[in-house]
Amino acid sequence: MTRPFDDTTRRNIAELCAAFTRLPVAEPAPTLKRAAVAIVLVEADDAAEGTAFMLTRRAAGLRTHRAQWALPGGRCDEGETPIAAALRELHEELGLELKPAHVLGMLDDYPTRSGYLITPVVLWAGKGAVISANPEEVASVHRIALADIERSDAFDFTAIPESTGRVIRFHHAGRLIHAPTAALIYQFREVLAGRETRVAELEQPVFAWK
Repeated sequence: MTRPFDDTTRRNIAELCAAFTRLPVAEPAPTLKRAAVAIVLVEADDAAEGTAFMLTRRAAGLRTHRAQWALPGGRCDEGETPIAAALRELHEELGLELKPAHVLGMLDDYPTRSGYLITPVVLWAGKGAVISANPEEVASVHRIALADIERSDAFDFTAIPESTGRVIRFHHAGRLIHAPTAALIYQFREVLAGRETRVAELEQPVFAWK
């Protein structure tokens, strides 16, 4: 299903986010650090594909999670809210400056094996949003049409011997994108379908545990 990049779609997604019952916010475990990511909605590269979201490939020179697929985001500074952190990181990584008024909603916090509690923030960028990726943090930027995550075969689940949890995988352009990114995208896909699907128990591959 193609969702045109227009005000009707913006209102529809805002309503779906508002209807989503986010799990109660709790203080993270002492070992977890707060972080936030941006699910920022933009026009697809091909306008006929309608609305898309931004996905990045992390720079190879980063200290952790180098070259992995990720949503724009990072650790919250001391006293910083997840929304403020998502907006700051979006500007630092992609040069895109949005305001709290662009926020459509937030999804559930997701605890990672690498020690973070991630809050996904859904944002709407206007037409003609200019992206200027910071090469120190971002190797490449991709616009993923929402129709690509709404396909019946977009996600699958597998098992690993190191965990009893299901490992989620997002299939995109012949590549596999794993949790935490895949889990957050999957929950957003479920929100778009009007479903409240929890993802905190979905597992990450072992290479993402560090």
